[in-house]
Amino acid sequence: MSRPPWTSIEFRHFLALAEVGRTGSFTAAATALGYTQSAISQQIKKLESVVGRRLVDRPTTTLQTVTLTDEGKILLEHAKAIQARLDTAWADVHALSEGAVGTLRVGSYESVGAKILPHALKLFKEIWPRIDVVLEEYDDDEILLQEVEGGELDLTFMVFPLTPGPFESAELLVDPYVLVVPENSSIGTGDAPMQLDRISDLPLIAYGQLRGIHDIAARLGRPSLNDQVVFRSNDNGTIMGMVAEGLGAAVMPRLSVDLNQSGFRIVDLIRVSPRIIGIAWHRGRRITPVMQSFISAAKSSAGLLAT
Repeated sequence: MSRPPWTSIEFRHFLALAEVGRTGSFTAAATALGYTQSAISQQIKKLESVVGRRLVDRPTTTLQTVTLTDEGKILLEHAKAIQARLDTAWADVHALSEGAVGTLRVGSYESVGAKILPHALKLFKEIWPRIDVVLEEYDDDEILLQEVEGGELDLTFMVFPLTPGPFESAELLVDPYVLVVPENSSIGTGDAPMQLDRISDLPLIAYGQLRGIHDIAARLGRPSLNDQVVFRSNDNGTIMGMVAEGLGAAVMPRLSVDLNQSGFRIVDLIRVSPRIIGIAWHRGRRITPVMQSFISAAKSSAGLLAT
């Protein structure tokens, strides 16, 4: 069986067939589609010519309705499928232009990824289920900010202050620093917060490679603390595990402490400035409804931790 010359068929020919079949009238089909009756008749004839089969039983009197032949009914089912695909294509293109489908690229790091991101994603997906969120994870938020500046990321979680660059940002959470000590340590056994001076002779477990401003000695304004560091790691679980084994104490953001681990206690510190967690984007790029929705979800998720 030779292939029909489908390239000469236009979608309006299928629409004409569908309306004729639905209304049983060339006149009614013409009215519904905004054509003249003769135009509808010509479109049906064109379709029949290409298919090589009669698709419509034309009435012999004005009292009879137009009906589709068996061949016409078969072709109509295919035409409906084509129309459905085109409707879907139109909806997808429209959704893409409105930001309802596509990809959102987000930068994150460990503590945010464990405590803020999961609930934020849940809230976001309830509104934008067809948006794919692609995560880029680094311990150092400076790398993530560089990727925002370079266009590789749409948004990133970060810690203030921002690095110099073309950024806009929103504050999410005030995250106080705490002292993490072995469970059997005598340090900080009372209920009162502890002075920073009390850790001046403690061996410390500290973070490894981070943006300079996030180094704990820099954060606390005490460069001498670096002399007390006995181990470094960028993994929160590793740091807490070392503390639990009695290898030292650690000054950590509260958000980074996994209370499900055992073998340690946390002691509140006074006169230590907290870290401020935020989310940043490129000020030179349009903030889309999708981006705005993710920012709102991140704020809501962080707000639950602050209560």
